[in-house]
Amino acid sequence: MSINSVEAFDTTVQKTNEWLRDISNELGDDNRRHPNLALRGTLHAVRDFLPIEESAHLSAQLPMLVRGIYFEGWNPTNVPEKDRSRESFLSRTEQALERALWKEDYQIDTEKAARTVLRVLSDRISAGEVEQVRHVLPEPVRELWPEPVATR
Repeated sequence: MSINSVEAFDTTVQKTNEWLRDISNELGDDNRRHPNLALRGTLHAVRDFLPIEESAHLSAQLPMLVRGIYFEGWNPTNVPEKDRSRESFLSRTEQALERALWKEDYQIDTEKAARTVLRVLSDRISAGEVEQVRHVLPEPVRELWPEPVATR
């Protein structure tokens, strides 16, 4: 480690890159920007569907950089989202993808992106936290999120 680096920053960049690599591999997409868009959109959808306390618990298990993405633009006075349908959840992910890809000819399947990010979350955070988050989500949204590894 160089004298100018800060270990916490180096670690969070490394962990975030691992998350993005996993998402990229599962999406079959080598454009490094696309997994970031999928992660951002899906995290914002999850965040907006959770009560504040559960959102805080989940964020504590995210790498620092991913936690910053998670809370970006958050307004806690509007959570949890009133329309808690699967369509509303996927719409939030899709809007993030569409806004970011509007100049590209490339399309990302919204449900596949959401399922991919949720699977990576299941692999990277504790099984207990995955179960707690899944428990407070409505059943149609919960179906998008695989069970934690420990309970599979």
